[in-house]
Amino acid sequence: MTNDINPTIEKARQKAKEFRQREKDILRQAQDLFVQHGEDKVTVELIAESAGIGKGTIYKHFQTKYEIYMRLMIQYEEELAELFSSISVADDQDRLIRAYYNFRMSDPDRYALFARLEPKCSSEPSVSELMAQLHRTRVANMDKLQSLVNARIKEGVLIDCPAYFHICAAWAMVHGAVALYESVFFKQLIEDKDAFFDFLLEVSARLGVKRTR
Repeated sequence: MTNDINPTIEKARQKAKEFRQREKDILRQAQDLFVQHGEDKVTVELIAESAGIGKGTIYKHFQTKYEIYMRLMIQYEEELAELFSSISVADDQDRLIRAYYNFRMSDPDRYALFARLEPKCSSEPSVSELMAQLHRTRVANMDKLQSLVNARIKEGVLIDCPAYFHICAAWAMVHGAVALYESVFFKQLIEDKDAFFDFLLEVSARLGVKRTR
């Protein structure tokens, strides 16, 4: 018996690999352009030019710009899911909550982009299945966070209330931090931005913790 791979199969595998890599490149270039110029000013032609490919090649991967939007948002949530999977709730709860804040706040431009894109995509019928996929990923991430919060409530570390109170408060802190980051006034006011966001992370990590008398 020979172990040689059929040349036709090997060629198909190579083409599939190149297809996936090109798709990643398109998404990366599109995200950079959306952040830099604003998604409304970025055309499919501009994405193709930036990726060094033809406009027609873009449409082999994505039917519309809305699909690109959705794939980027799904990719973002999947990265968070991978982060959660790498940390055990039972073993290192503090690390998990800090990792969550770091993930959300480490790239505020990206977070702000997706906050803008979601309302635009929510009423677009052509991406309804992708929106459902995004929500499924978020539900799984929410379940992981709720396990963390409930465990810390049971330990007496966090205030006893519905877990989603804590999670939504955490989201509000992140959302507020990004709003500060985007504000022209606060950009001028906050001289040491790195130190400020480190401070905000420490405050956020203690959000909802029971006070000791």
